Amino acid sequence: MYLMKLAFLAVLLGTPHAVAAEYYVAPNGADANPGTMERPFLSVAGAQEQIRKDPNRGIEPITVHLRAGTYYLDAPINFAEKDSGSPGSPVTYRSYESEQVELSGGRRLDLTWKPYRDGILRAKTPNGIQFDQLFVDGERQVLARYPDYNPDVLPYHGFGSDAFSPERAERWADPTGGFIHAMHRNHWGGYHYRITGKEPNHEVAYEGGWQNNRQMGMHKSYRFVENIFEELDQPGEWFHDRKTQTLYYYPKADVDLATARLEVAQLKHLVEFQGSKKHPVEHIHLVGLTFRHTARTFMETREPLLRSDWTIYRGGAVVFEDAKDCTISDCEFNQVGGNAVFVNKYNRRITIRGTHIHGAGASGVCFVGDPAAVRDPLFEYHQRQAFAEIDKTPGPKGDNFPADCIVEDCLIHDIGVVEKQATGAQISMSSGITIRHCSIYDVGRAGINISEGTFGGHLIEFCDVFDTVRETGDHGSFNSWGRDRFWNLEGAPPAELPQLALLDTEKTIIRNSRWRCDHGWDVDLDDGSSNYEIYNNLFLHGGLKLREGFHRYVHNNIAINNSLHPHVWYENSGDVVTGNIWMTRYRPVRMNGWGREIDRNLFTTEKALQASRTNGCDEHSEVGDPKFVNPIHGDYRVREGSPAFKIGFENFPMDKFGVQKQELKAIARVPVFPEPKLQEGQLHAATASQSQWRGATVASLTGEEFSAFGVNKEAGGIHLVVVPPESKAAKAGFESGDVILRVNGEEIRTVAGLRKLTMRNEISMMNFELVRDQKQKSVATK
Repeated sequence: MYLMKLAFLAVLLGTPHAVAAEYYVAPNGADANPGTMERPFLSVAGAQEQIRKDPNRGIEPITVHLRAGTYYLDAPINFAEKDSGSPGSPVTYRSYESEQVELSGGRRLDLTWKPYRDGILRAKTPNGIQFDQLFVDGERQVLARYPDYNPDVLPYHGFGSDAFSPERAERWADPTGGFIHAMHRNHWGGYHYRITGKEPNHEVAYEGGWQNNRQMGMHKSYRFVENIFEELDQPGEWFHDRKTQTLYYYPKADVDLATARLEVAQLKHLVEFQGSKKHPVEHIHLVGLTFRHTARTFMETREPLLRSDWTIYRGGAVVFEDAKDCTISDCEFNQVGGNAVFVNKYNRRITIRGTHIHGAGASGVCFVGDPAAVRDPLFEYHQRQAFAEIDKTPGPKGDNFPADCIVEDCLIHDIGVVEKQATGAQISMSSGITIRHCSIYDVGRAGINISEGTFGGHLIEFCDVFDTVRETGDHGSFNSWGRDRFWNLEGAPPAELPQLALLDTEKTIIRNSRWRCDHGWDVDLDDGSSNYEIYNNLFLHGGLKLREGFHRYVHNNIAINNSLHPHVWYENSGDVVTGNIWMTRYRPVRMNGWGREIDRNLFTTEKALQASRTNGCDEHSEVGDPKFVNPIHGDYRVREGSPAFKIGFENFPMDKFGVQKQELKAIARVPVFPEPKLQEGQLHAATASQSQWRGATVASLTGEEFSAFGVNKEAGGIHLVVVPPESKAAKAGFESGDVILRVNGEEIRTVAGLRKLTMRNEISMMNFELVRDQKQKSVATK
C-alpha cells in the first residue's frame, strides 16, 4: 500500500511519471487480505473490488500478479467500465514471472471408485452436477460413442451409416440425452442433434440441426452418436448418468485413478468484457494466462449469419462486447469446449497476440457484428431482393460491429473438435480486421473464413495456413463469401453491378502468406467475393479460386503444380490477373467473361499458355522453368535468369510466414513442401467432353465443377449445358444449367448411363431429381 500512497502523492505534486500499483492473487490467499505479495487476494474478483476503489485507477498503471495454480471459477470474471484503465495507465492481469496460471471453468472431482464390469469403474458424483467434458490429468476423455474413436479416421474420428439405426438403437435402454453428430450432405460443415427418446420400433427421436445455415440434411454415412451408456466399451471412454449421479469410466492402462486429477467442465465463459456503448470497457490486458475447462456449446450454435453457410453462438472462453483497446497476450486456450475468443458486436482495437489456441471445440477467434448494422441484410442462401427496393447508401448502418482489431503472432491448431463449421479466425460483419503472422493448421474446415463482404478493409498477411478442410469439402485454407446486397439482385442493370458490389465492402488484402489445402483450394473466394487484392502469396497445392464477384486484383503469386480457378465470372467483373507464376492451365467453369486484364503471367508449359489464349487471355505471357531456389526446403523464390522476371515478377520473403514468437515457433509445424512438376501431366481431371441428349448439350461433371453447381461429387451428376427452347428436353421441363442427379431414384454418373436409363423407361413415367440454382427439384416426364 506504500507504493499506492506514493503514486497518489506524485499525482498531487504534478510529478510526470506516476508509480505503478501492484496487487497479488494466490490460491492460498484470502479476499479479505490487502493483496500484497505476503498477503495476496484469493481471487481475481477480490483484486477487482480493490481496484475499483483505488483512487489512482486510470491515473497510474495497475498490475495484478496471479501466482501459480488453478483458479476454479464459480462464475465468469466480468470486466465492466468501472474496471477500466486508461491509455497510459492500463490495468493488467498477468501470471507472475511466467508462472503457470490456469483460469478454469471446471471443477475438480475427488471420487471413490468401485469396479463395475469389463474394466469399467464407477463412482458417485456430487448432487446436481452436470457436465459433458471430462479431463484426466489434463487430457480430454472420450464421451461414450459409436462408432468408437479412432484418431486415424476422418471425419469425426469414426463414422457409420448405422450410427442411430433402429438395429443399433435396439440395444439402448434409454438414449435420451445422447447426441447425433452428422456431416452436411454436401460436406458443408455439420449438424448436431439432441436425442429426446426412441419409439417402440426403436426409431430414435431427436431435435436440432440448426447449426448449419444451408439446410440440406445429413450425410448418409458421415455420422456418429455419443453420450450413450451402452456404447461405453473402449479404454478412455466415460458416461455420466445424471439420474443416479454416477460416473462410469473405462480408464486406459496407464491411468492410476488413485492419483489422477479429474476435472469436469462447468462454465461456458471464463472472462466477459461487458461494457456499454457510452461506457465501454477500456485498457484491460490479460497476459500469460491459460484458459481451460469450458463447456461445449454446439447445441446453442443457431443464429444464422448473412446468407452464409454458418450459424453462430455468440460466446467463447473470453468474450468482448462494448470494449476498446483491450488485449490478450501470451496466453493459452487449452481444449476449451466452444469458441476460444469471441469479439461480439461493438468493439474497437481488440488485440490477441502471441497466444496458443488448440483443441477448441469450435473456432479460434471470432469477430461478428450485429446484422442490424447491415443495410438490407438477408440470412438464407436462397433469399433474394429487388434492385428497385434496396438501400443504395454505401457502408454500414450504425457502428455496432468489431473494427480495427488484430490477431497477431498466434498459433492456432487442432480446432473444430466438435463443430465442423469452425475456423481458426472467423470474420463477419466487421471492419478492418488484421490477421498477421499466424500459423493455423489441422482444421476441419477453413483456416481463415470471411462470411461476407460486410464491411471489408481487412488485412491478412504473413500467415501460414495448411492442413485444412480435413473433414469437410468444397472450401479452402482461406474461404470467403460475398453474398452482399448486389449478389443475385433481381432486376439489377448489369452495368451497375460493379458499383453495387462496392456498397458493402472496402478492399481486403491477402499478401505475403503461405497456403496449402489438399482437399480444396488454397484460397477460395466464393460466391461474389469482391474488392480483394491478392499478392505475394505461395499456393502449395490447391491454387486460387475466384467465383463471381468484382474488382479482384491478383498479382505476383506462385501456384505450385496448380493455377487459377475462375468460376462463373461476370462479363464485366473488372478482374486483373498479372505477374503470377502458374504451373498448370486455368480451370474455368461456367465463365461469362474473362475480366479486364489476364496477361503477363508465367506458365510452365506451352499447352497451358495456349489454352489460356483460346479465351483471349495472356497475349504477352511467357513459358518456361521458373527456376525455384530450393523448393524441397520451402524456398520458392526464383533464381537469376528465371523467365518470371520477364513478366515483372518480384521475389518475396519465404522465411516470414507464420508465428515469429520463439516459444510458439519452436512447437509450430510447417506444411509439406511439394516438388514442382514442370509437365502438367494428370494433376487434375480433364473437363468432360460434351454430347447430346434429347436436343440438349450435356456433359458429366468432373473435378471442381461440382463446387460450381453446389453438388456433392459422391453422387455424380449430368450437366445440361445448353437446353434450346424447342428441344425435347426443354419441352419436358429442363433448363440450361440443370444438373440431373437421379432417374427413378438411380444415381446418374455418365451421359451413357443417362441415355441407357431413359431409353429403358421411354414409354413409362420417369422422375428426374435435379439441382437448379443449387436447389433440389423434381421433373416428371416420359
